[in-house]
Order: sequence, then structure tokens, then C-alpha cells
Amino acid sequence: MTDRYAVVGNPIAHSQSPEIHAAFARQTGQDLDYSRLLAPVDGFRAAIEAFRSAGGKGVNVTVPFKLEAFDLADEVSQRARDAEAANFLDFEQGRIRADNTDGMGLIRDIVHNLGFVLGNKRVLLLGAGGAAQGVLTPLLEYEPSILTIANRTVEKALRLAETCRRKAVAASSVLCGLGFDELAGHHFDLVINATSSGLRGDLPPLPAEAFAAGALAYDMMYGTTPTPFLAFAAAHGVKTSDGLGMLVEQAAESFRLWRGVRPQTAPVIALLRDP
Repeated sequence: MTDRYAVVGNPIAHSQSPEIHAAFARQTGQDLDYSRLLAPVDGFRAAIEAFRSAGGKGVNVTVPFKLEAFDLADEVSQRARDAEAANFLDFEQGRIRADNTDGMGLIRDIVHNLGFVLGNKRVLLLGAGGAAQGVLTPLLEYEPSILTIANRTVEKALRLAETCRRKAVAASSVLCGLGFDELAGHHFDLVINATSSGLRGDLPPLPAEAFAAGALAYDMMYGTTPTPFLAFAAAHGVKTSDGLGMLVEQAAESFRLWRGVRPQTAPVIALLRDP
């Protein structure tokens, strides 16, 4: 019988996860069905229970339910604990196991696909919400010389940095928090946009001088056209990348956790770039 999986969110119609997992299944010879599941904003738990009761094996979780997914689980991985959020749920032996594959997805795309060396680099992370929190620990494990969290509300950036320190995360001493208005005079080798500004067509208030010579601008969002952040970076001669590779890489890690085999990501990224 075909195993059933889904991606759960609201909205969800735009998600490319079903196409990604279908490509992984063809590549690895796995028999599975992966669909989109729209859950009411106030009905995540009920949607999960209904999917489990109908025989579902697991789900990926996207906005706005990653915190609820974390709270729902019976078992939580260290990666999910570090992020305090889950984008992966597995239903085995009557229990719900949670993980977070976002951070690994980001790192694999930046380091392996884009060939960017993170060690001893100056990194700027824009935003202090769940997306930023989910990737902090994996970034720190690559030992940047500094990792600055910038946010409109500086208190949120400072609080996130302090939360990370309290967890005794490796190299957390390189962490600092700033307000966007304090970025003048600072220069970074990697600037990651973890805000939702692209969804609104907005540009984070980032000075062009924040990009050091040879910098990479990375937006965790993806779409058919560049986000305002990436357009701004490109206009100043900065190398850019959207988050499509991150999406595929985090999906590959989810696939491995469910099926025990890691698919090749490069042909799937190429397929989505040029369908």
C-alpha cells in the first residue's frame, strides 16, 4: 500500500514540496504519495489527527504551524529543541516524533551547492523570528567570526542572541544583536534575509555598505522573480541566491528521515529552476 505524506500550512497552494518529493520518489524507487494539506489557522491539531487516523505516515510543516508542531510532539530532536520549532513530524508506533530540517537545508545549500565557506566569515542574519531561530545553531557550528542578528525591534534581536547563549550553543560568544538602524559602518561577507519582507514586497532597511566585497546575499524566500532584498543586493553588484535550494535540501533530509535513503538534490533543484 502506498505510504502517504503531506505538507501542512496556511496558505499551502503555492508549495512546491509535492513536486520535490515526487521527484525524490522517482529517483529512489520509493512508493509514496505526498500532497498539500490546508489546515485552518486554529485547526492544526485536528488536521494532523485526521491525517494520522486516515493512515498518514508523516508531514512537513510550514507557516504558521511550526511552533504548534513542536508542542504537539511526543519526542523532539535536539535540532528542533534548538529551534524551538518543528517542520517535520513522523507518526510511528502511535507516537509523534518532531525534527527541524530547516537549518541543515540552509547550510547544505550555502556550503555545498553555492560553495560558500562559512568558517571565519562575518554573517548578518536579518530578522529575529522563527525562521532566524531555526538556523542559528547550524550557522554557529560552522564557526563564523561573528554572527549578528539584526531586527527592527532591537530587543527581539538581543533576546534571541541571549536565548542562544543560555543554551550553551557552541561559539555563541560570537553572537550579537543590533537594530537595523545600527548597521551603518558594519560589513558582512554573508547576509541572510530571514524576514517575511519579501511576501509583502518590502525591502529590509539595510544599508548597501553592509555588503562587504565579494559578499553573498541569501534570501530564505523563493519565487519566480527576485525578492526586493535580492534585487537591492544585485543592484549593488552582490552575488545573490534565493531559498529554493534550501527548500529542496530540507526536503531531502525529511525524505531521509522517513525513508532511510537520501536523494540527490542537484537534479531536483535544476528541474525546478528550469521546468
